[in-house]
Amino acid sequence: MRVGFGYDVHRLAEGRKCIICGVDIPHEKGLLGHSDADVAIHALCDSLLGAAAIGDIGNLFPDTSDEFKDIDSRILLRRVIEKVRESGFEIENTDITVAAQRPKLMPYIGRMRENMAADLGIDAGRVSVKATTTERLGFEGREEGISAYAVSLLKEAENK
Repeated sequence: MRVGFGYDVHRLAEGRKCIICGVDIPHEKGLLGHSDADVAIHALCDSLLGAAAIGDIGNLFPDTSDEFKDIDSRILLRRVIEKVRESGFEIENTDITVAAQRPKLMPYIGRMRENMAADLGIDAGRVSVKATTTERLGFEGREEGISAYAVSLLKEAENK
């Protein structure tokens, strides 16, 4: 068994979409980044890559590459999953926490879990997505950005 941890943060900016776990969340600001800036998927990717000890999202998908400009982060996640499986691992479960004062994410958690389960190829019962505020403290509390944390558990593939 292998455990990996991921963290990511993106600034909120006008004129951008607010996409979290592949769900377009209605909000007056969106996440700023080279890709679609899906902060939760980026943290999840790093947790998977870390558990398999095969690098990080910045090395695989550099923000200096035009190939990844405005790319859907679910595509990046699927590529990470391929690499994890090629390395001889299967995904057991994952737990994602998103820290944002606003927008309120509770109404979208079900769709987020379904999206991540579909991409990971595991049952939604093995995918946790939670949202929290920071009680108006820090950059999340001031609504300057959103952060996400993820932990994933991998096991060696039986047919390795």
